[in-house]
Amino acid sequence: MDLILIIIIAVFLVGAIILVIVGMRDNSKEDPLEQRFMEYAARGETATLEEIELSQPITDRIVYPLARFFGRIAVKFTPQNAIQSTRHKLVLAGNPRGMDPTIFFSLRIFVALGIGGLLAFLMTIGMDTWTWGIKILIIAVFMVIGFYIPDLFLTSKIQRRQKEIHRSMPDALDLLTICVEAGLGFNGAMAKVHDKWDNELGDEFGRVLREIQLGKLRREALRDMTHRIDVPEMTSFVAAVIQSEQLGVSMAKVLRIQSDQMRVKRRQLAEEQAHKAPIKMLIPMAILIFPSICIVLMTPAFLMLMRSTFRTMFAGG
Repeated sequence: MDLILIIIIAVFLVGAIILVIVGMRDNSKEDPLEQRFMEYAARGETATLEEIELSQPITDRIVYPLARFFGRIAVKFTPQNAIQSTRHKLVLAGNPRGMDPTIFFSLRIFVALGIGGLLAFLMTIGMDTWTWGIKILIIAVFMVIGFYIPDLFLTSKIQRRQKEIHRSMPDALDLLTICVEAGLGFNGAMAKVHDKWDNELGDEFGRVLREIQLGKLRREALRDMTHRIDVPEMTSFVAAVIQSEQLGVSMAKVLRIQSDQMRVKRRQLAEEQAHKAPIKMLIPMAILIFPSICIVLMTPAFLMLMRSTFRTMFAGG
């Protein structure tokens, strides 16, 4: 009975992790409401606001409003520093699915309560030998773990996004350099990067261009981009661009220098990872490979030793 309960708990934890991953994935780049407006406009049909609202999925009509409601309640009892930190993490993660701190706190509370409720149900129908003090302690521990699971996945998404931006920066800087040397302005070069690459860095350049079109200064838009990305190489690149703009230095020359430095850094990072590989391989080799080799090599010798005269000696002893 205990083994079955452990298996059920493990299955539920895996399911909760999968739900968090699916909930934090940003598969849709377009606004669903705007997309429906465009569909109705293309068909030439007139639709009321109620019909458009009912055409949205149930998550947008019911789940998200409930999540925001409970999230506002949680935010009232949350320190302001924690709210600001969560908002900054969501920005660094690229605002997955348009998530704000209220929805994120609701997600953490729902995961914690779901795990705690399932464990409480399982412990009421089984594990009669355990006292309620132990049961409550186990439930509390798993609820704390469930509360921090979304935060762990958010941190993982931030790291993946920053790694993707870091890897695409040298190629993007090369394209910027080529475009500027060919006679385009820096804004036009960023537009080329945005058009050529459909990745996180291209989207950020596109956002910078939209902010410039709305009236923001280019240096301010670039600084805001560095805050949204938080990659040291991008920060130094933006600082060099802003400095060259203020001092009147050739933009093409600055971009060429930055591109060369970025490629050197990427090569150094690859060499660093290559040097770390043998050390990382020691753990699986010591845990998995070496015991298997010892079993394969020592088992025949052990069997021969048992069948030899030592067996009679040990038996006689």
